[in-house]
Amino acid sequence: MCTSILEIVQTDGMGKGGEGWIDLTHAVVSYDHPHHALFDDAITIDFVNRALAPGSRIALEISLEAAKALAGALQRAIAQADHAGRGGYAATATATMVR
Repeated sequence: MCTSILEIVQTDGMGKGGEGWIDLTHAVVSYDHPHHALFDDAITIDFVNRALAPGSRIALEISLEAAKALAGALQRAIAQADHAGRGGYAATATATMVR
């Protein structure tokens, strides 16, 4: 069953793929059938630069449980960085949905 669950957010950073480091402009998060991971459904995250070819991406396919653990770890790390005053300009940035 295709879920049609899809979120796209602008990003600011770098990612390393098979051809080296690339500037990242967007992250595409979905819940659907993975292409490689051996799950019925998975959270997939593609970090992309829209100015580059589609193959120039950083791709993840992880279980829903692993995604929940990752989300929790991200939230804890972000909270600690904010508390330490290391949020910089990123702490004031807002995510923008792109459709």
